[in-house]
Amino acid sequence: MRFLRNGLQPTSIALLILSFRSALLHPLAKPLAFALCLLPLTWLLWGAANGQLGANPAEALIRGLGDWTLRFLCLTLAVTPLRIRARVPQLARFRRMLGVFTFGYACLHLLAYGWLDMGLDAGDIGRDILKRPFILVGFASWLLLLPLAATSFNRAVRALGAAQWKALHRLVYVIAPLALLHFFWMRAGKNDFADVALYGATLGALLLERLLRYFAPKSSDRA
Repeated sequence: MRFLRNGLQPTSIALLILSFRSALLHPLAKPLAFALCLLPLTWLLWGAANGQLGANPAEALIRGLGDWTLRFLCLTLAVTPLRIRARVPQLARFRRMLGVFTFGYACLHLLAYGWLDMGLDAGDIGRDILKRPFILVGFASWLLLLPLAATSFNRAVRALGAAQWKALHRLVYVIAPLALLHFFWMRAGKNDFADVALYGATLGALLLERLLRYFAPKSSDRA
């Protein structure tokens, strides 16, 4: 083990893990995570206001918000596997926040498209959604996110019951492939598939891990 060759003993690793767990429970951990989640939006808005988004700032803003929606979706899906595999249950505190930010960035992505591309003309937006498959798929992903965002609070969990709430939130297994397909079709226009492969591999691995855990015998955690 490299850690042992470099002089880092198992006890030191254990202490690091304990310190990390304690840091995740710190009262400032959630506000700090919230601020970090706002950084991409702050950067994009600052770039748009100061001419730092290139020759086509509207397109850069729309695509940047879409990219960050996909990244937050990956982060949200990664929480449970990391929590279980790394044995850091404290990570669960941040899953809801990341999910809400996924929805928030998706809303801003849709708003930027409707405003900057379509001038907030509802008729034009509707026709464009029906005419272009990649926009239709992206819009479908956003629609499926709506019930997840609306039931992301404790009161909704109590009202639905744990079993129904979990069943509803398995919509993420549909949302993730649709979001990736939207991203693929968008990048296909520029023949740029490098990021598509990266996100595809990430989402594929995360979804596969969840499915394997779900069907594993004697599995008690299928969140």
